[in-house]
Amino acid sequence: MSDTQDQTQAPHYSPQDFSDRFALALVRFMRFFADVFFAGRYGHRSVVLETVAAVPGMVGGTMQHLHSLRQMKDDDGWIHILLEEAENERMHLLTFIEVAKPTWFERLLIIIAQGIFYNAFFLLYLLSSKTAHRVVGYLEEAVYSYTEYLEGVDGGKYKNIAAPQIAIDYWKLPADARLREVIIAVRADEAKHRDVNHGFANHLQSGERG
Repeated sequence: MSDTQDQTQAPHYSPQDFSDRFALALVRFMRFFADVFFAGRYGHRSVVLETVAAVPGMVGGTMQHLHSLRQMKDDDGWIHILLEEAENERMHLLTFIEVAKPTWFERLLIIIAQGIFYNAFFLLYLLSSKTAHRVVGYLEEAVYSYTEYLEGVDGGKYKNIAAPQIAIDYWKLPADARLREVIIAVRADEAKHRDVNHGFANHLQSGERG
């Protein structure tokens, strides 16, 4: 199987209850606007969306930190995992800024989207951390977008430019790595975040975590 075909995708997680259906509907709503606004401009799409994607891990890590303090018990490693996820998404952003220089309008869009999403996700996490993690899981199921981006590179639609140095250093890629290798690395990260957040949501749904 080629790198393009290997989408690192698990089967779509079927909603089990109202909370899951709400999470999926919310993600589809957000994707609709992203698809309409960015169309096939995957580099610019990644810049804006990775800014938003770096929010849930930071919010979740903070909330789990406070939860651990209130409960006076160990966090079972959740804080580290979530903060690491936020940092990983931030590195995605810094990488794609080098690939697709954001316009002034996209920078404005980033500020607005981040402000709205941060506060909305914070409130959602307060109300239902399980739903919040399910939202992230469904968001990260969009690894197929990076597969489409990869196919565009392989098909010549997008230039297979040299990988930014920040990406080479972060993922320890070969010195002559290209955009193709960067997309594969980012896609693998997103697949991991998908599985972790669906797993967290499942733990919370089963009551294994108070």
